Amino acid sequence: MRSVTALPYSVKEEEHVWIPMSDGTRLAARIWRPASSDDEPVPAVLEYIPYRKRDLTSVRDSIHQPYMAGHGYACVRVDLRGTGESEGVLVDEYLEIEQRDAEDVLAWIAEQPWCDGATGMMGISWGAFSALQVAARRPPSLRAIVIASFTDDRYADDFHYMGGCLLSDNLGESGTMFAYATCPPDPALVGERWREMWRERLEGSQPWVLEWLRHQRRDDYWRHASVCEDYSAVACPVLASSGWADGYSNPVTRLLARLDVPRKGLIGPWSHKYPHLGQPGPAIGYLQEVVRWWDHWLKGEDNGVMDGPMLQAWMQDSVPPSTAYEERPGRWVGEPSWPSPHIEEVATPLKRHGIGAPGEEVAETALTVRSPLSVGQFAGKWASYNAPPDLPYDQREEDGGSIVFDSDELTERLEILGAPTVRLELSVDRPVAMVAARLSDVAPDGSATRVTYGLLNLNRLDGRDDPEPLEPGRRYQAEFQLNGVAQAFPPGHRVRLSLSTSYWPLAWPAPEPVLLTVYTGSSSLTLPVRPTEAPDEVPARPFGEPEGAPPISTTQLTPPEQSWKVWRDLVDYSAALEIVKDGGTVRYDDIGLDVGRRAYERYDSVADDFTSVRGETAWTMRFTRGGWDVRTETRTVLRSTDTDFVLHATLDGYEGSERVFSREWNTTVPRDHL
Repeated sequence: MRSVTALPYSVKEEEHVWIPMSDGTRLAARIWRPASSDDEPVPAVLEYIPYRKRDLTSVRDSIHQPYMAGHGYACVRVDLRGTGESEGVLVDEYLEIEQRDAEDVLAWIAEQPWCDGATGMMGISWGAFSALQVAARRPPSLRAIVIASFTDDRYADDFHYMGGCLLSDNLGESGTMFAYATCPPDPALVGERWREMWRERLEGSQPWVLEWLRHQRRDDYWRHASVCEDYSAVACPVLASSGWADGYSNPVTRLLARLDVPRKGLIGPWSHKYPHLGQPGPAIGYLQEVVRWWDHWLKGEDNGVMDGPMLQAWMQDSVPPSTAYEERPGRWVGEPSWPSPHIEEVATPLKRHGIGAPGEEVAETALTVRSPLSVGQFAGKWASYNAPPDLPYDQREEDGGSIVFDSDELTERLEILGAPTVRLELSVDRPVAMVAARLSDVAPDGSATRVTYGLLNLNRLDGRDDPEPLEPGRRYQAEFQLNGVAQAFPPGHRVRLSLSTSYWPLAWPAPEPVLLTVYTGSSSLTLPVRPTEAPDEVPARPFGEPEGAPPISTTQLTPPEQSWKVWRDLVDYSAALEIVKDGGTVRYDDIGLDVGRRAYERYDSVADDFTSVRGETAWTMRFTRGGWDVRTETRTVLRSTDTDFVLHATLDGYEGSERVFSREWNTTVPRDHL
């Protein structure tokens, strides 16, 4: 990324500003704005997240906030209630109070003498959720939003549940927020109140996974703040982006199809990263695009920002399987609208271990599988965070416990763009069951690169909110989509569909092993084919090189550690996936603060004992400056019986070597057809 120091406006920074909420609580903000805004007010852009502006996001913030401020915007970075230096306690995600606070913040910003009354919101992940959810509330100053890596459907397409199946990221992300929500504020900004504020957070926190497990169905808890419940509520322009390696690859096209506002979509090869920091590459000049968006919608400039395709997507070329990529080869393609007139939905029948030709008559054959728990150990993360090696590896070992359907060897290039659909006629021998479907690119040497996948809890057929037990032996019709993708399959390769009855640890398995029978003839795979002769329709002005302001200075005091290990013990047949994400100790040079952050995850099972599965997440967060030395240690363990989820969690707070807070949870939550 190119660091830009010569910007159109000189920038002034206000490191710590209190913003009062309607109930008297104060949120902490950091503001970058043109120095000239003292006399010449400008539009303002809010980024509103819980990830600590003072330290943990300060490097990223220093890249894009001053850059946008240097192009004529007041950039306001606010920590949510109960995080960073903001007062209060954060007890869950996307609550009503969080969105009311955002409206208060926007109203406060619009009234400042340096703001001309027009605001925008932007963010990635939680920040994008916030922007989209607040946009649906229509605060009067909000003119446009820019969002990356988000969802419009909190139940069906987030890290909690997928196709009605429980994702292990439900536990993993709970562990992340258990750690973040219990960190102390910085005494350098809040003074001696830091200990009182920290104690309030410690006493008011609990593992969020408890609440998420109590809502295993799509109920009002998930409907709240899910924009899919009423797309018409969003009335401002939307620039939406994501990456094919991210867990949030689907919502961009849903917004393009269902919103009725000016909108643009961008999907690259990236993991859970802003596009100007995109990994795997190529990253793009995203901030230039964002500034053009703001210039048009917040300043009224006629700059052609809405010209060109509605969607730009990175058509990925074939690559060997790998758990990490520096770059994904491919090219940009553009679609004038979504759904696109270029895309053809091509249905292909499933035959005995094969994918037939469109329209081919296929005899019925009953194919069966009872997948071992080992299927899924090479699945990677639900969302890649580019913390290698978190992408799926060669699928051949996974395919050994699956029903596999291969196409004939391709004689010409095949490109798909969109969400493949699987239709199955099936039966099972147990009352609770799931199916995982994987689409792979199989090279001539047999290596299989997973292209996309999908999950379906068979107790929730047809998207039912009221799951029912399955009747063993009864035939059912199941239809579900895989995650959207843009992928090219070269001549000489094959397309493979693999079906399994477990996908652990990406998804929590059924209570007991399931024998799945799939009937060919009435089962099919539909691919969203983009004909190779279709025009790419890329804009005449290509994306620029990534730009940003120079990042703040940090010093790595102790080395980071990243590891991802799959192991099996052939004595007791135990198996585990063990993940370490340790950032080491980093000094934020401008504030003299040392921060250590270590996360550990482990997912266990024994043989094919489906009640032996167990997930664990443990975090240590440490903050030191001079004589101030504070850390939190959080740990959550989730296991299950055939009827219940069983959770054990601990939270400990330390000042120096003294433990000043400790709490333990032991809770059981009934399984609900899951």
